[in-house]
Order: sequence, then structure tokens, then C-alpha cells
Amino acid sequence: MKTLDFILICGLLPIFSCISCSQDSSNGQNFDNSVVAEVNLSQYLGTWYEIARYDHRFERNMQGVKAEYSMRDDGLIKVLNSGYIGSLSGEYKETEGKARIPDLNVPAKLEVAFFWNFWGDYYIMELADDYSYALVGSSKDKYLWILSRTPVMEQSDIDYLLQRIRERGYNANDLIWVRQKQ
Repeated sequence: MKTLDFILICGLLPIFSCISCSQDSSNGQNFDNSVVAEVNLSQYLGTWYEIARYDHRFERNMQGVKAEYSMRDDGLIKVLNSGYIGSLSGEYKETEGKARIPDLNVPAKLEVAFFWNFWGDYYIMELADDYSYALVGSSKDKYLWILSRTPVMEQSDIDYLLQRIRERGYNANDLIWVRQKQ
């Protein structure tokens, strides 16, 4: 369940950018995990619903997944991930973690930790002008999330993000669509 939190945090903290293509040594394919050029952290904080994700053991079989971001007194970001096991009526689980911006010159590349100080990266790769949706990834092409401020996204926004996912070299067919409470 602690991995659920890691995944959820990875979808929610945007800022400056870095444009680069990476190569994942696991499959030898190029993918574009560049991040957004600007992010207003105070606008990014709040609740995000997971619309779709790549499959991972830490979120496997989870529905109704969401993340809530808020500032802590120590300057880090509080991350509270939650969801239901198996179905929307399943057992409720939540995990608390923390996030930070390791390089202030690239604020859209965050790190998240849910267990001690084991940090995982969180790249804000796409962000709506009105902060209504985000596409979050990492340094590897094995992690990808579509996040929304609402439990249901506009189909036009989903279509746009699916197009961007393909253009970036990710496999959109591997996304798992998450059921949300409405």
C-alpha cells in the first residue's frame, strides 16, 4: 500500500522544466519524459483523482485512487494517497508520504517518499493551463499516471493526453482505467 502513495504522489507536483529524451535500458526504446516549463505549486496542491495508470504492484487492484497534496511546516509537501482494494466498496487504504523539489532549477521534477527516506522521482510532464489535469511520469517509461481534479475527465482532455502519451513514445494501450466514486 505504501507504493500506492508513491504512485499517487507522482502525479501531482509541477514546476519548471527540462526538455530531454531518455532511453529506458529495460526496453531500449526512446521516450520523452520532459517536464512542463512552469508550475505554480500553490495551484498544484489539493486533491487529484487518478484517471489512468500503468500497472504496478503497489497499486494493483486499487480503485477510487486519489492523492491530496498540502504544505507541511518544514517546507516539504504532505502527500496523502488513498483508494479501495478490489472495488469502490472494498477496504479503504491510505498512506502518507512527503515530496520535495531536489533541484529548484527544475521544479517540475519532484521526489516523493512514503517509506523513510527512500525517494522516487515524480515528473510533471503535462499540465492543463487551469490545472484541471496532469500527466505524471518518472525517469523511466514504466511509470505513468493521468490525474484530474474531478473524478471524471472531459473526453476531449483524455483524447489530448492519449495523443501526447503516444507522441512521447509511451504505450497508451498499457494504461489501466481507474473507477472513481462520483
